[in-house]
Formats: sequence, structure tokens, C-alpha cells
Amino acid sequence: MHHPGKSISGFDTHFLFTLLIASCLSLSSALPVPQTGQIDPTAYAQSADQKSGSWPYFLGPFHTGISTETNLIDQFPQAGPPLLWEKEIGTGYSAPAILGNRLVIHHRPNGNRKGKEVIECVEADTGKFLWKYEYDSDFRDPYGYNNGPRCSPLLTEKYCYTFGAQGKLYCLNLKEGTMVWFRDCLKDFDVPPGFFGVGSTPILEGDKLIVMVGAKPNSGMVAFDATTGKTLWKNVGKIVWNGTETGWERMPNYKWRGNEKISSYSSPLAVTIHGKRHLLCLMRQGLVSLNPQNGSVNFKYWFRSLINDSVNAARPVVVGDKIFLSAAYQVGSALLQVNSDGKSYQELWRNPANMLTHWSTTIHHDGYLYGFSGRHERGATMRCLKLSDGKVMWEADGTAAVLGKVKPNQLTGQYQWIDSGKTAPWPFYGRGSAIMADNKFIVLGERGTLAILKIDPNQCSEVCRTSFPQIKYPAWAAPVLAHKKIYLRSESHLICLDFAKKPTK
Repeated sequence: MHHPGKSISGFDTHFLFTLLIASCLSLSSALPVPQTGQIDPTAYAQSADQKSGSWPYFLGPFHTGISTETNLIDQFPQAGPPLLWEKEIGTGYSAPAILGNRLVIHHRPNGNRKGKEVIECVEADTGKFLWKYEYDSDFRDPYGYNNGPRCSPLLTEKYCYTFGAQGKLYCLNLKEGTMVWFRDCLKDFDVPPGFFGVGSTPILEGDKLIVMVGAKPNSGMVAFDATTGKTLWKNVGKIVWNGTETGWERMPNYKWRGNEKISSYSSPLAVTIHGKRHLLCLMRQGLVSLNPQNGSVNFKYWFRSLINDSVNAARPVVVGDKIFLSAAYQVGSALLQVNSDGKSYQELWRNPANMLTHWSTTIHHDGYLYGFSGRHERGATMRCLKLSDGKVMWEADGTAAVLGKVKPNQLTGQYQWIDSGKTAPWPFYGRGSAIMADNKFIVLGERGTLAILKIDPNQCSEVCRTSFPQIKYPAWAAPVLAHKKIYLRSESHLICLDFAKKPTK
């Protein structure tokens, strides 16, 4: 990993993808239709475990970074919550996925040169090994970042789906780890090279596995049969984006050249709006809504930086019939309102400066949006926006909570608590990530700072913070919460923390 701020052949090393990611993870029309803009939880309820605290997809049970778990600790001491277990793993940016007591992590041991991508299953409560499946990978990140997988596993009661850095799509038996089917997307489709490999986590929509393949000329999105891997439909590319209004002065209508990248690092999202299912895909060029049954286009919205070396990485956020989008690279954010016909929309507002999300998906709560803004670690802040007009309510870099409480160690470069002299968490959040549960935010800064914040639209209210030596920069995978345990991964370790509230005596 190159030092932040340095460049590789003139390229800014802060130019990243997401996981979210890097995720990076809804339903046939025959299933019950939820309220407008809501993700139907019955769509994902493959088992009782899934409804009782599992985290089987990228960004959790509802694909939003929000969990319904309760009875979590409200604060912890400087040493942090209890460490239940830890495991050395290989590189990658993919967060683990958990269903019941099975945790699957996708990583690449010794990933600097030729090696293997490993899909590994362990017991979620103990870290005990259950099975692993590995396959060859010689992926080299063009800009010097790690060479491991970027997408999170997707788990159902029967299957485990993974999407590797080179577009290798696997369906494994979750119980035993044996292969059910496999597609090599870079060989089966005409996919231009990505900036950082493949990084958009697939989702399930009924019996379809929806994958951002990013192939030319019109296979940006592909639906596979979830049980066989057979291609069911494909769409998005030249046919969608050629001639689209851009709002760019130099090219008001986009002219397709034929060599464009199509995929992004934003994972698709399936929701019901005005009684109609929408597969929302924030591609490199912008947002496209597809009919998940056949891939036909409902509407499209150009949302792309003028800067060529740029990516869309954060997932769309749906609130009722409104869709929030955000990206770095001088793009900013926008709020769309889908019309009742499901084929058109209104742009309620667009702002180039209020929220510039690099990769971690913003979270909505009670009319406010909470997320991280900033292309670079230095200068990045956590922000709260008012949904209705995009007004910035507050922004914070994390330092206020420890002002006068920590100081840098001139010898080690680390920070230490002034009162105890012990190692302290990094004071800045940087381009962090957050999840929401039990009326609080659980925040992870990119240098490993773990904090609990109150949900407050008026100010940044940090309750406590800590760090663990296993979770170092770059900690870019969001925290995972399952069965009152928090799971954090770095490029070398996976740790499990106890977040259960203890009964009072």
C-alpha cells in the first residue's frame, strides 16, 4: 500500500473504489409488496436466523447498513468491548457475511503475487474453522492497492455466492463449501478492465442473482439463475447511455465511443416504489432503474464526474419514493423523487458540495442523512444532511471528542491518552463507515478508530471510542453486526467483539 498522498505514475492514490462495496447485496412480483420505498424483509427471510440478527448480505439484512438488533451496549471503556476471538486472514476489502452461526469471509492470503482467493467459513461465535474453497487468482491492482476480493459474500439457507476481484462468480453449498456452479464473467462477457478490479456486490431478487458485470456493449447488468448460473437477461451500456443528457458544457449529450467502462463499485439495490419493483443500479455513467424481471429500463439519470479517473461507489439510499445519490470527485449529491408511473422522476435538489461520498453508503433516519464526505483522508468529515433540502446540519472530523485528552507520541507516531499514557485511537475518522442499530451509530474510522455515536441531527455526539491493534489502516470495510457481536476486518485480521448489553444487578 502506498503512503496516503503519494502518487503512482502521477495518479492520486486516494482514488479508490468501494465495497461496499464494497457492497459490495430483491423479489418477484408474486411476493408481498411492502410499503412505498421499503425493502421487504420477507424477501430475504431464508431462515429464522436471518430475521433474528444475522447479517447475510453486504450492508446487512436490509442492504442499508441498518439492523433491528437491540440490547446492545451504549458505551465501552478505553480498552473497548471484550474481544471474543481473532483470526489472521489475507487481503481484501470485502466485509464478512453471517447467517445463523456461519460466517463467510472472502480473502486472499499472501496476495501480492500469484496465489489463491479463498472463500472461508467459520463458526461466527468462536471463529472455529468449518470449510474453505479456494481458486487461482493473479489479480494485481493497477494502482498498488491490495490484490484481494472486494465484494462481500451473499448467504442464503442453502447457498453462498461470491464475486472475486477478477469477476469469478461462484455459488457454493453453504453447509459443506462444495461448488454448485461457476461463471467466469471476464471470459463469458466482453468486460473492459476496471480501475480496481471487480467491486460491486451482487444481490438476490427472487430466483435471480443480479450482477453488475460491466460488459460491452449492453451487458452492464446481468441476471443469472440463482440455482444454475444460467444467464436470464442482460442490459445497460451503449443502448442506455448513448445520447443521454449530461449537464456537461462540453458534451451536453453523451456520445458513446465504444471503449467505456460501464460498471461501478456501487452495489445494486432492489426496492418497491409506488407498488412497482425497481432494480436501482448506480453505474459508472449514473443511475438506471431496471425491471428486475426482464431487465427493461424504467428510467435513467446521468450522475458522473467530469474527471476520468473517478468512480461511483456508494449505494443509492431510498426513502419512500425518493432516491439519494452521492459521489466524490466533484460530483456531490442529488435527491430524486420517482413519479407514480414508475417511469419518470423529478430532481428535487442537487448540490456539488454538501455530501461527497467516496465509498461508504449514507444512512437515513427520521428525515436526516448521516454519512462520510471527502475524497481524501485528510479533510474528510462525517456529516448530517437534512433530506428535504440537502442542508448540512453538522460536520465533524472526530477530533472534538478527544480534544485535550490525547497527544501524539513523537517516537512512534501513534496517539496516546494523556491520563493513562496508553495507546489511543486515531483522532480523525477520515473516510469512515457507519452502521446503525439500537438507536446509535457504530462508526469505524479508516485508521481503526471504533466509536459509538448518538443519533443526533443537531450535533455530532460521540459517546466513546477505542481501537484494536489488529485493525489498522486501511480499515475500509464497514462493521458487521450479528447476534450482538461486532465483526471488523483489516487487511490482515478479522476480529469479533462482544456488543451485548449485560443485565444490571
